[in-house]
Amino acid sequence: MIDPADIAAVRAQLGRPPRDIVAIANRCACGQPCVVTTPPRLADGTPFPTTYYLTCPKLTGAIGTLEGAGLMKEMENRLSESAELRDQYQRAHESYLAFRATLGVVPEVEGISAGGMPDRVKCLHVLVGQSLACGPGVNPFGDEVLELIGSWWSGDACSVHVPDDAKHV
Repeated sequence: MIDPADIAAVRAQLGRPPRDIVAIANRCACGQPCVVTTPPRLADGTPFPTTYYLTCPKLTGAIGTLEGAGLMKEMENRLSESAELRDQYQRAHESYLAFRATLGVVPEVEGISAGGMPDRVKCLHVLVGQSLACGPGVNPFGDEVLELIGSWWSGDACSVHVPDDAKHV
């Protein structure tokens, strides 16, 4: 059971109702949810391969800036040049699939993780989500992005104000 206050916070972060959260996978330094865990099949029947979904708008904005600067292409080039990096990324892919299988098996997304793994770098948000949910050392590119971003929560408050009456939604 997810705390209604967390559901309300995620709703405020996303600007829409969250879909089928099964766990809060990581919290920001401010205490609000930062990454949620979602099942591989949503309640409406839609296959959903994104197990670790970022919700913190400040973090997603910082990652979007890196994506816009071309970081994914640079990472993908490095992936093609380094057998060690490819092995680490392959293990991140396998870890993602293994965890998602604990939430259910969905034939439509079988063998497909997220973020372009294991051959491409397609979405830094997903890779960071895995790093935050699983800890350092699991996804090399997610870890690298977190290092580049640094303390995204510092400066302006990162928590989204959730009115008290919305916490009971």
